Amino acid sequence: MNINDYILKEIKTFHLNDKVKKGQNLFKNLPITHFPVVENGRLIGSFAEEDIQTIENQEAELGSYAHLLNSFFADEKATVLELLKIFADNNTTIIPVLNKDKNYMGYYDLCDVLDAFSTSPFMIEQSETLIIEKLELEYSMSEVAQIVEANGAKLLGLYVSDKQHDFIQITLKIVSEEMNEIIQTFRRYDYKIISAHENDIYLEDLKNRSEYLQKYLEM
Repeated sequence: MNINDYILKEIKTFHLNDKVKKGQNLFKNLPITHFPVVENGRLIGSFAEEDIQTIENQEAELGSYAHLLNSFFADEKATVLELLKIFADNNTTIIPVLNKDKNYMGYYDLCDVLDAFSTSPFMIEQSETLIIEKLELEYSMSEVAQIVEANGAKLLGLYVSDKQHDFIQITLKIVSEEMNEIIQTFRRYDYKIISAHENDIYLEDLKNRSEYLQKYLEM
């Protein structure tokens, strides 16, 4: 997958001498949150809908409100994960794209990037999702990979999905027919298992013991 194939140019670039009304009309016709402003091939910034729609003087030039421009963009070599972070950090549905010379190339649309991510092998390949937790200072990516692969499994990928206080949670995508062995190995290495798994023998044993104790107490 080449993410550059998703660069769009459907929305014509705006300029500082364009009228506010033109920007307001764009937001009325398209479900977007921002539009980029370009001068001489260079990105000046992006106007947000929430700012443009509050301007009463529709005949004023956009340049009069340059202080409202938002400065965010992606370079042409950005990865899907980097793009998703930019979308989230700026609460936007559009990201301007610049080439290596910092010239404006077009923009990414959130829906397209999400589609590209959801159809990647990481997401669609048949696999198990395992979420583990450990003290951040004790966590080792190499150790996690070694545990998975030592049990004859394939690690498709992993990422830090949560971080609170001194603990971090890691989400793993694993191809394996012996998930229970992997789960038990992580426990032996002091990892807490956050996700629930039907074939977790350890939890099944605890459940059976609990049910037995409950019946004993009710006698």
